Amino acid sequence: MTKTNTSEPSELKTVGFTPFLYLSDQPLFHVCRDVPIADALAQASDFLFLAKSLTVDAAYAQDSDRHAWAAHYLTTMSKAVIDDVVKVLTRRPIG
Repeated sequence: MTKTNTSEPSELKTVGFTPFLYLSDQPLFHVCRDVPIADALAQASDFLFLAKSLTVDAAYAQDSDRHAWAAHYLTTMSKAVIDDVVKVLTRRPIG
């Protein structure tokens, strides 16, 4: 069973281990380390809000897939941020 980190949530920061957007089996980007998790989650929420709006636009735009691709990249970034935060919240304390 994994223990949660005993640090105060306001002190927890991203670990920066989570890659995203792979090209030729190599990650092009990754989540940056030392971002406060509250800020990281707020950014992921913003990304998801924009992705949701773009998917609605994509449903009505019949001549282009640019909305769908933009939503795809935003959800990929959001997932990476959330996965990185989960790593922080579920890592075992040192000692």
